[in-house]
Amino acid sequence: MDVTSHRFAEKVRKAIADPQIQRALETAGPRFDLARRAAFSSFPEGEALRDLGRDIKARTLAELDQQLARLANSVERVGGEVHWASDAAEARRIVVDLAEGYGAKRVVKSKSMTTEEIGLNQALEGAGIETIETDLGEYIIQLAGEAPFHIIAPALHKSREEVTELFIEKLGSRRLESREELTQEARKILRDAFRGADLGITGVNFAVADTGTIAVVENEGNARLSTSLPKVHIAVMGMEKVIPDMSSLSVFLKILARSATGQKMSSYVSCITGPRRQDEEDGPEAFHLVILDNGRSRLLADPELREALRCIRCGACLNICPVYRHAGGHSYGWVYSGPIGAVITPSFVGREQASALPFASSLCGACRDVCPVRIDLPRMLLAQRRKIIADSDPACKEESSRMSSAQAAPAPSSRRAERLAMKLFTATMASPRRYRWAGAMLQLASRFFRRRGGWWRPPLITGWTQLRDVPEPARQSFRQRWASRAR
Repeated sequence: MDVTSHRFAEKVRKAIADPQIQRALETAGPRFDLARRAAFSSFPEGEALRDLGRDIKARTLAELDQQLARLANSVERVGGEVHWASDAAEARRIVVDLAEGYGAKRVVKSKSMTTEEIGLNQALEGAGIETIETDLGEYIIQLAGEAPFHIIAPALHKSREEVTELFIEKLGSRRLESREELTQEARKILRDAFRGADLGITGVNFAVADTGTIAVVENEGNARLSTSLPKVHIAVMGMEKVIPDMSSLSVFLKILARSATGQKMSSYVSCITGPRRQDEEDGPEAFHLVILDNGRSRLLADPELREALRCIRCGACLNICPVYRHAGGHSYGWVYSGPIGAVITPSFVGREQASALPFASSLCGACRDVCPVRIDLPRMLLAQRRKIIADSDPACKEESSRMSSAQAAPAPSSRRAERLAMKLFTATMASPRRYRWAGAMLQLASRFFRRRGGWWRPPLITGWTQLRDVPEPARQSFRQRWASRAR
């Protein structure tokens, strides 16, 4: 991937110019967020559970090696096999080798951001194994040859008319006019795929260390079919998905669905503990769990960014983010988008490849407010900005390393003008007298800089003002208005 500043700006301009994408974003983001608000407003213990979820994740990450070892032992104790993958290439090799070893010709998959992350579909197809996404949104974007647009709604950007044309082109179907007809057409094809599948692949929402249980959360039932009909089930998980026990799982299930879709509970929650037992009527004969690192150890080792591994992939930060609501998922150039994508993608693929993403934020803090496990995304976006600038300017590295992770100071810069401006700003804000004097001078200057259609755009910040108007100073400051009222 390449999401440097030029490429990111190009993708954003394209998304903004696409009326279908903008209509979808204008509708979906507010709808999801309103549903989330309503779900938590009628759930008095919701805030306490968010705190509890944060604490469980923090404790688990602090002892992640022990929890993963417990998970592996538990999975093997119930008859499953565990495979460790250090990167995407190793994970692909493990899954392809397993599929070939079982003689699989057809694979059905449920929606999984982790398998998208490692490019698993392409690897399986390259090995001659038919691979079919069974979540409706994922199936649509697989037919279109695209990446997910949203964590929980991968085909959010597609209109009904676009899906109709896609089905005609790829499936040879007749022209279908309604969403119900399109869904039934996909259902008919996918049912046949389930019946003929040799192997099922899923992601993992949560993996319980003390029982070896994996939990898969969905709303369509396709994951349940993918895990119960084929003879072999392979689950692929990022190593941060482990949690200690079943009581922890109950906490996350209560806040995940509310944060993601505004539901009290997802339609299907499958808790899978190893392969099928002798007294069970359905389920796979073999179960394999692939535990993936792929950059997560780097995040874990970084005290400024470790918190990002608490993410439970609900998508709430995307729904509230003003940048995502205009740019859309594909502008971010990889699997993870929105504020969480802007934080973790540079660590997964390299900061030089994703240098624009941490700067694609207004730092309004809304993502932190809605996060079900209270991840401080704005703080980590600032940390990534400092790291990216330090990488590009070695003179900044020492200054960057001295900065506390809790600071919200501007990123160090070698540009003298920027440093001088920040020093003047700091000196002005530190003194009430200088603050009042600066306000008076700004009011005076605004009389000369005011022009038709807006305020004057200073040449030093023309890059900033290309997409923004410089706020025009009020004709009367708050202090002046207060003083006149007091008189």
